[in-house]
Amino acid sequence: MEYLENGTITSVKGIKAAGIFCGLKKQKKDLALIYSESPANVAGTFTLNKVQAAPLLISKDIISKDQKVRAILINSGNANACTGEKGLNNATETQEFCARHLGIEKEEVLVSSTGVIGIQLDIEKIKEGITKIQLSESNSAGHDAAEAILTTDTYPKSFACKVQLSNGEVRIGGICKGSGMIMPNMATMLAFIATDAEIPKHLAQNLILEAVNKSFNRISVDGDTSTNDMVVLMANGASKISINEENNDYKIFKVALRDLCKKMAMAIVKDGEGATKFISVKVASAKSETDADSAAKAVVNSSLVKTAIYGADANWGRILSAVGNSGINFSPEKVMIKVGELPLLNPGYDSNFDESIAKEILLQKEIDITIELNEGESSTTWWTCDFSEQYVKINANYRT
Repeated sequence: MEYLENGTITSVKGIKAAGIFCGLKKQKKDLALIYSESPANVAGTFTLNKVQAAPLLISKDIISKDQKVRAILINSGNANACTGEKGLNNATETQEFCARHLGIEKEEVLVSSTGVIGIQLDIEKIKEGITKIQLSESNSAGHDAAEAILTTDTYPKSFACKVQLSNGEVRIGGICKGSGMIMPNMATMLAFIATDAEIPKHLAQNLILEAVNKSFNRISVDGDTSTNDMVVLMANGASKISINEENNDYKIFKVALRDLCKKMAMAIVKDGEGATKFISVKVASAKSETDADSAAKAVVNSSLVKTAIYGADANWGRILSAVGNSGINFSPEKVMIKVGELPLLNPGYDSNFDESIAKEILLQKEIDITIELNEGESSTTWWTCDFSEQYVKINANYRT
């Protein structure tokens, strides 16, 4: 696989997009549309939060059926969550209006929203915006769409790659957003991915599930899971290259999709609200992958660990305590903890390190933490960021 310079979702053959300002926000772009020139098989994963937004319920229902899709309509600035029957009717009305405008069926339009919870959507602004949208296959149109889905993000996130299969080249492109309310099992995180490969729905669903589990479900900014999260994969077949079975082409495509999702997930963490540092947490020599994931999840969700990293404090006790709270069965006295290549803790609770060297490592923008459990052969890597005062300021004033 090879990443495309300035790549985005419109780098994929047969995909057009747009992003505009329609008035839901004060001045920034807030309405995006992604459109496939041909019907696309669609697969997706959704938030596990019991509270689920109206547009998510509509899109989730469409994806659960054997239904092809042509368009995805996304607004930012309003989550349309916890808005009751009226909120559901509003989401349906925007879906129907978009379908009529594009000359397609209602069920061919997915809808998605992100923003403030508990406020009714101003659908007249969205409908007016839909009539003004000018779809384009240009890279700039894809980047406009990426910009229009942002909330507290500080920059748009677009990626695309080309993948060589046995019968030719296919492309995968995507846009995503997310900055706060980010926790494994997805978060205030939207990701829209398209490929011009022809992939049956059941294989597309398998591909996106595995990719999400190895990427978006291994990140955390603040431990909160949102009401609106979704990752959607559209496969429109515009390249005329098919992946119909779990053969070598399938394996190559799976690796590429997983890598693209990992790159998108890491970009979300790096843009975490108030983040100053990007942190990789590797848990090694665990009894099982489940144990490794549980331990890593506990560490990336620990406010005490994240604030210690922000302050460049080599407080390995917080890391070990987080692992101890993960619920896994392990022997704490066997654990080794490193930052970079510097051991902070060796087995037998042996800790004798140079604080000045540790501080120098922890003052860097990207930090690797390794936790050796010395219990088995399994390992995993998760990603998070630090907690700063700016995170508190952003979320203390989110609605204002």
